[in-house]
Amino acid sequence: MFGEFVRNIRIKNEIGLRQFCLDHKHDPSNWSKIERGELPPPSDDAILGKWALQLGIKKDSKDWYTFFDLAAVSKGELPTYVKSNAELLRELPVFFRTLSGQKPNEMELRRLAKLLKGTTKPKNARSKKI
Repeated sequence: MFGEFVRNIRIKNEIGLRQFCLDHKHDPSNWSKIERGELPPPSDDAILGKWALQLGIKKDSKDWYTFFDLAAVSKGELPTYVKSNAELLRELPVFFRTLSGQKPNEMELRRLAKLLKGTTKPKNARSKKI
């Protein structure tokens, strides 16, 4: 997922893999493995942020958040803004049961809907200095 997203952004920006790697001092072999999902994204948010900017992703854009979300998911993690929201974490089992086709009760549905309506990514969820 992450690698495919990265490749699609690079291609959308009409940058060849070798040229991108030459411009940003990446190893083409390793970058290709990342794009094919053979290597995981880095764990360091600063490196991820640097990569996003190199790919031309605007900070705090939809693609910026998607980039970080897919990086987390590719590593088998929840995005940081989810992990830091205790109320949202408590409701994740209801959400997962719903996805798997198990119908939650009315109270669970209302709580989940209310939480999802009120939950947005903080403006500075990933606005660390890069």
